[in-house]
Amino acid sequence: MSVLGFCEWLGSTAISVGIRESTLSFPIIESVHVLGLCLFLGMAVMLDLRLLGLALKAVPVSEVYARLLPWTWAGAVIMVISGIFTFLNDPARYYQNVFFRIKVVFLIAAVLNAWLFDMGIYRSIGSWDTDVRTPQRARMAGMLSLTFWAVVVVAGRLIAYNWFDKQ
Repeated sequence: MSVLGFCEWLGSTAISVGIRESTLSFPIIESVHVLGLCLFLGMAVMLDLRLLGLALKAVPVSEVYARLLPWTWAGAVIMVISGIFTFLNDPARYYQNVFFRIKVVFLIAAVLNAWLFDMGIYRSIGSWDTDVRTPQRARMAGMLSLTFWAVVVVAGRLIAYNWFDKQ
């Protein structure tokens, strides 16, 4: 079975049909998705701005990280769960949408960037924790994070427009 075939099958499941045929399900799911995104991005942007030396300069990076990370994870969980239900609204259409594909690529890039930050430069935080100017790799991680998440948000918003949909 092809990916498109799987998405078409997924679109015929009871949960997918229920979301699509309900008057309120999709608007509620989409609203929860956006609220999760706001919570997640609000926290992630603050951390990224601290890495770039543009905000919270007097606060150690480890403290910003420790205080924001639980909220970041909460937003991420809400975002992922509601994102799955958003996708279930019309899986075949999303799969074929160029903006959805761009969103997924940059979402993977953003997650990979965060993982590389955690596994790399963050492990040496003891030597630069209170520096206003963080190491170049930390600043690069922050800038990439801001860029990748901006593309994810814009591409996600553009999914609603069917300029390139195959109908």
